[in-house]
Amino acid sequence: MKLRSGILILALLATVQLSGCGGAANGQESAEGESKEDPAVPVEVAEVERQTVYAAYEGTTSLEAEQEAEIVAKTGGVLLELLVDEGDHVKAGQIVARLDREQERLELRQAKAVLDKLENEFARMEELYNKKLISRDEYDRVRFDLESQRAAIELSELQLSYTDVRSPISGVISERMVKVGNLIQLHQPMFRVDDFDPLLAVLYAPERELSTLEIGQEAVMRFDALPGDRFVGNLKRISPVVDPETGTFKVTVEIPDPDPRLKPGLFGRVNIVHDVHADAIAVPKDALIIEDRGTYAFVVDGEKARRVNVSTGYTTGNYVEVLEGLEAGQLVVTAGKGSLADETRIELINAELDSDKPENVASVDDDDQTQL
Repeated sequence: MKLRSGILILALLATVQLSGCGGAANGQESAEGESKEDPAVPVEVAEVERQTVYAAYEGTTSLEAEQEAEIVAKTGGVLLELLVDEGDHVKAGQIVARLDREQERLELRQAKAVLDKLENEFARMEELYNKKLISRDEYDRVRFDLESQRAAIELSELQLSYTDVRSPISGVISERMVKVGNLIQLHQPMFRVDDFDPLLAVLYAPERELSTLEIGQEAVMRFDALPGDRFVGNLKRISPVVDPETGTFKVTVEIPDPDPRLKPGLFGRVNIVHDVHADAIAVPKDALIIEDRGTYAFVVDGEKARRVNVSTGYTTGNYVEVLEGLEAGQLVVTAGKGSLADETRIELINAELDSDKPENVASVDDDDQTQL
């Protein structure tokens, strides 16, 4: 009896063990079955929009004034008075400084005294000549002396006027080079004046742009010193000559009635718009993947991302024109696309797109303009 009881106990234990092994195997198969489907890849998306895009030539340059001049001394003397300083606005012909004029005054008085003497002498000689008492040569000599002295008077008056230093053009005093009490020499530079209206940006464009740039086209300028601001001008002049050494031609952009913050010498970027596509389909740059085989994007199709080949056009700011492959209103993946393949399951991180979308950056008046 004891032997039979032991055998029964061993049989029960074996049955339990076999049941446990079978349960573990079934559990493993169940876990493997659940892992067959890959987890969803988290991505960010953006909507395909209709926007205005354009092509533009972009270059860098510094601003310069249309007119600039040095105010130089037309006579010598000690500087007695400064009437303007750097930053002051002046008009053409305005007196900006005064020099010591005592020597010029004395020379003018002396010349006038000599003139009076010659006028009296000429009156007597003319009377004698009319009476045939002197020769024609004597009469002409006195007349020539009188005319010469009158010219000397005008020259003395001109020299006296030069002691009032005047600006040759209207503009802003950009530099003062002298101080009160300085001994000023003839033709010595005293001030520099710049006319800030208009301001110019001179570019040297490659010859391939000859067929795209035309006078009157809109130009937008941005400056590192004034981040976020844009200033609109227009293409004013195009040089008819291409430099054979550099393969470029000179282009001049004008900014009329410029903002007071703009100064000659400011460095910035210029974009000259030469073609506009209104109501174009556009996507953010981040939505595109560019490879040797072509350009494509991932479109949200239900719970999966579907790879779509696209044909692109102009680039404006952060947006790229799509000529073929996408339609307005579709959602495209902008972040996380590096982990995707065709028909990959995705999870939208920004599923609720912000209703307050940023202002349409793809317009002719936008800050960033480049040509694809």
